[in-house]
Amino acid sequence: MNIWSYIGKRVLLMIPTLLGVVAITFAVIQFVPGGPVEQALIELKKGQTAGGEASGGGAAEYRGRQGIDAERVKEIKALYGFDKPPAERFWLMLKGFARFDLGQSFYHHKDVWQLVQSKLPVSISIGMWTFFLTYFISLPLGIAKAVREGTRFDVVTSLAVLIGYSIPGFVLGVLLLVLFGGGSFVQWFPLRGLTSDDWEQLSWFGKILDYLWHITLPVTASVAGSFAVMTMLTKNTFLEEIRKQYVLTARAKGLSEQAVLYKHVFRNALIPLVTGFPAAFIGAFFAGSLLIETLFSLDGLGLLSYESVVRRDYPVVMGTLYLFTLIGLVVKLIGDLCYVWADPRVQFESLNR
Repeated sequence: MNIWSYIGKRVLLMIPTLLGVVAITFAVIQFVPGGPVEQALIELKKGQTAGGEASGGGAAEYRGRQGIDAERVKEIKALYGFDKPPAERFWLMLKGFARFDLGQSFYHHKDVWQLVQSKLPVSISIGMWTFFLTYFISLPLGIAKAVREGTRFDVVTSLAVLIGYSIPGFVLGVLLLVLFGGGSFVQWFPLRGLTSDDWEQLSWFGKILDYLWHITLPVTASVAGSFAVMTMLTKNTFLEEIRKQYVLTARAKGLSEQAVLYKHVFRNALIPLVTGFPAAFIGAFFAGSLLIETLFSLDGLGLLSYESVVRRDYPVVMGTLYLFTLIGLVVKLIGDLCYVWADPRVQFESLNR
């Protein structure tokens, strides 16, 4: 099987997977209480109650305002598209998704695409720095720990890494705010946002410093867990390769440790890390921590997803689910292609089993 046949087959398999995820979520939503129609009716009743109390019309007038006209209820259902049966609404949603029309938010009254784009700067900022710091510090540190296994350096760094891993990101974020965000000690870093209010008036160098100043604490809190995992994974992967027979053979031939490490061990040990590179790269942008964003007052995709669920903003829920599921499936395909690229011994036929 050649590469194009494999890609075509995987793309065809994505369609039922994507439809299944969207259909299950849509079906579950139909049974969730407190939808947009119910919330609109509650707000309307609150307004009528306030009007009745303000008019001072007495109990009879107050009770008369409790009901909502049936025509008004129909108008609200039509406004949110709930005047149609579920099957028709599902079909219309799929037709829109096929054109990448994700619908319009009930709460924000904006196109879902516009909402996602408006939240991307925060998620990209946190995700980009989290990803690069995780990979470009964890890989060299993991290799150094594998080469120096059992030494004082290995023990001390393992202790530091495991302590960082044992502290949840949001707990570390609270600790950083208390220590350096003006909580109980010093206020070296700002509490919210990616930039200062006067960011537009700053020079280009001042803008860079202001941006780095704002993201230091949230990125530090976000990196802690993934940093530890990647470091230990790198170390264990390299240790496994170092102990294999071909390394002993290379050393017996008189090759230096540097040649053995970088010409033989390095490529084989990086295979599991390289294959996870696409998923880690995309996941860093779209799997931002809700708690980190809330803690540091960052309005990103994580906060948008949470608020859309709480407010029953179904177009945002379904649109972002469709978008992120599609991205996840594509990234999975890219990861498999990277696996074949990194290890030519693997054939496409074996990936289909």
